[in-house]
Amino acid sequence: MISNRSEKLFQRAIKVIPGGVNSPVRFFPPYPFFVSSGFGSKIVTADHETYLDYCMGYGSLIFGHSYLPLIESVKTQLDNGTLFCIPSEKEIYLAELMAKIIPCAEKVRLVNTGAEATMTAIRLSRAFTRRKKIIKFNGGYHGAYDYVLVKAGSGAASIPSSEGSFPQISEETLIVQYNDFGELEQTIEKEAENISCLIMEPVLANYGLLIPEKNYLTEIRKITKKYGIVLIFDEVITGFRLSLGGCSEFFGITPDIATFSKSFGSGFPIAALCGKREIMDQLSPSGNVYQASTYAGNPISVTAATTAVESLLKNKNKVYPTIARLCDTLVLGIKDRVKNFADYYTINSIGSLFQLFFTKEKVSSPLDILKSDYKLFESLFWDLLKKNIFIPPSMYETCFISYAHSDEDIEKTIECYSDSLNQHIK
Repeated sequence: MISNRSEKLFQRAIKVIPGGVNSPVRFFPPYPFFVSSGFGSKIVTADHETYLDYCMGYGSLIFGHSYLPLIESVKTQLDNGTLFCIPSEKEIYLAELMAKIIPCAEKVRLVNTGAEATMTAIRLSRAFTRRKKIIKFNGGYHGAYDYVLVKAGSGAASIPSSEGSFPQISEETLIVQYNDFGELEQTIEKEAENISCLIMEPVLANYGLLIPEKNYLTEIRKITKKYGIVLIFDEVITGFRLSLGGCSEFFGITPDIATFSKSFGSGFPIAALCGKREIMDQLSPSGNVYQASTYAGNPISVTAATTAVESLLKNKNKVYPTIARLCDTLVLGIKDRVKNFADYYTINSIGSLFQLFFTKEKVSSPLDILKSDYKLFESLFWDLLKKNIFIPPSMYETCFISYAHSDEDIEKTIECYSDSLNQHIK
């Protein structure tokens, strides 16, 4: 497991990097292991340990590590330049692909990160509606900026609020509980004339894994239309992972704006903001909503994203059924082998996403997750790590299966989970 090499690297890192990591979700005490390479479903550490990976770049690597067609296409582009800061035909082609695939994508703006995409989506919504307030859900994570860093998920779930934020800004953010339509309806009816947009992860995947109740998204689409509120689907995680058209296609709900990253770039930094023409045309230079970036649409990331999207488009009838089958096999396999302790845990899953919670109650909101036994989850994490299985080190995250995972990988994982659960639940 973690050896002197990782400890030494962490001691070096902590001297020059705050906390020793460049994103807080990567840290777990006393120090994380350090990675040297990855291929397929596995990663290799600086200590030459091989782990079966279920973090998969927090969902980014739908094809697994070092997907050869992606690597080859990027290598070819490297020979032709890395950054031009002037338009290229490749950007148009990628936007055209998105417009064919994403239900709401009448126009597309390429950016660099999911946070940049959601931040721009909110700004567009305010300009379009001439209203200030936004609605987000408790536990929803949309990036580390003031408007949405309130009751947020992911690594922010462990802190009450981020210091340094402007309270005047967060006061414009209304928080409601996920899967509680009654509370949402009351909030909207009270504040409708002030609400510009509702931003949500359709499947809340940054606070563990929460699945929308039946008709929940349909009712949200109806009420936002009724009151002229822009509906933003944050599909940074679910986009291109649940289906080619994301949650919009998966659930048959079309938002006004949708944001994409992670699987869109399959390991390369790129994101997309897609939406209705009348909203998107407000972006500068055609409109007065300013958004700009030196690296937006850079040829390396665009090449990677184009290759990823084309691969998914070509192989969608194999990729999506396969990763969903592997996930179902894993979840059902664990449940089948840990029957005696079924009252001590529950597993949520959808498509190729899954997460286990140590509670016997149904988990459908962040309030349910807070009832889970975090200490038992930590024990599970460390025990799986000893068995060379790596899952995200927090129950506020989600586990991901890639197209590179094999039936043998799944069988091994079922055995490791069941051994660990039978050991720790007594």
